[in-house]
Amino acid sequence: MYLNRTRAFSAVRPLAALGLLLSCTLAQPASTTAQDMARVRQTIARLTAPDLHGRGYVSGGEQRAAAYLQGRFRALGLQPLAPDYYQFFTLPVNTFPGRAELSADGQPLRPGLDFIAAPHSGPGEVRGPVYQLDSLIFAQPAARQKLLATPLTKEVLVLTQAQAGRLAELPPEVQAHLATAGAQLTLVPGKLTASIAGEQAPRPRLEVRAAAWPAAAHTVRLRLDACLQPAYRTQNVVGYLPGTARPDSFVVVSAHYDHLGRLGRDTYFPGANDNASGVAMLLELAAYYARPENRPAYSVAFLAFGAEEAGLVGSRYFVEHPLISLPSIGVLANLDLLGTGDEGLMVVNGRVFEDQFARLQRLNAAGGYVASLAARGRAANSDHFPFSERGVPALFFYTRGGIAAYHDVQDRPETLPLTAFSSVFGLLRDFLNDAGVAPGK
Repeated sequence: MYLNRTRAFSAVRPLAALGLLLSCTLAQPASTTAQDMARVRQTIARLTAPDLHGRGYVSGGEQRAAAYLQGRFRALGLQPLAPDYYQFFTLPVNTFPGRAELSADGQPLRPGLDFIAAPHSGPGEVRGPVYQLDSLIFAQPAARQKLLATPLTKEVLVLTQAQAGRLAELPPEVQAHLATAGAQLTLVPGKLTASIAGEQAPRPRLEVRAAAWPAAAHTVRLRLDACLQPAYRTQNVVGYLPGTARPDSFVVVSAHYDHLGRLGRDTYFPGANDNASGVAMLLELAAYYARPENRPAYSVAFLAFGAEEAGLVGSRYFVEHPLISLPSIGVLANLDLLGTGDEGLMVVNGRVFEDQFARLQRLNAAGGYVASLAARGRAANSDHFPFSERGVPALFFYTRGGIAAYHDVQDRPETLPLTAFSSVFGLLRDFLNDAGVAPGK
């Protein structure tokens, strides 16, 4: 799930013919065929396996994940929307493929648990004294002058997260001087949350869990390998099932398969909830609709997006280079973070596309699927966003409650509860059927 957040807007539903079909299909009962939870667990285990390297941009991790999905699409009988199911694109991406080591006064800190690389960090090997930033520099000119007179090139600058958030307040010459430090460590009071960047700083930049940092540390040693790849080639994996009656009109199911990759040789981000869970749901829906008795009237496209974590790059590319006509999409269901559910299900854009959300509420009440079904407004936090910005009725579904692991090394398959997975599957199946893909209609 991408980290940005924005608020709601309204859009016009483009497919008038779908509204006519809705009136004909609302009363049709949905098939009771359920997904295979053992297979769901196997899918999540495969996508989070060490040899997929966190589905990132080191050691071909995202390529291995894409090949796995390509094989699943082919085995299910999905038709390719692009040659061999791959829609290629490129992006700049900063990666951390080799060493990731940090110690304070000789005591090692654990990569992923005690420290992470800032997404734009540069490489470097630094051993030097700690320079603790004094907050007086934000208020007192004398403190700033003292800082400017202190050489920092062999120092390791240590600052709090609050201080880091205020650096832009400082005069440009002070900011430039701080940037000359051999390395910069930011102490984070809560959990460490990793992300991806497409640029690279000239020197190492680490984020350290404040509780793991020795308060009286004097000397730091760090080694970090960072590699900026300016035009990394990756792909969306895209297939569809042709409709039996209206093959030129589509309902779309999407989920991103990429994740955060590696932090050095020994640490990777598994990404079980984000977003092996959403990919597993996409594959279960594909398996459902691939069965002859469930074949839809409208075509159903299954879009597994790459590079979501890098800024919705894959879904933006698809919207800019569509393999199906965007006005032909009656609804898009984007699936991300579906591995929990103690507190129910959230629907982003539910306040934008109010008719679709009202239909979800009716179906949920009739089927008794999730105890809580809530709506949010417009938000640029997953792959639905580029579509809804073009007027496609696109809803983003994620479960709430349960484990708090997110964008960290703790997002593992063995701790993923899948509390509401079966219930959400049933609701999504009914919603997609009700949106015009009911078998035989």
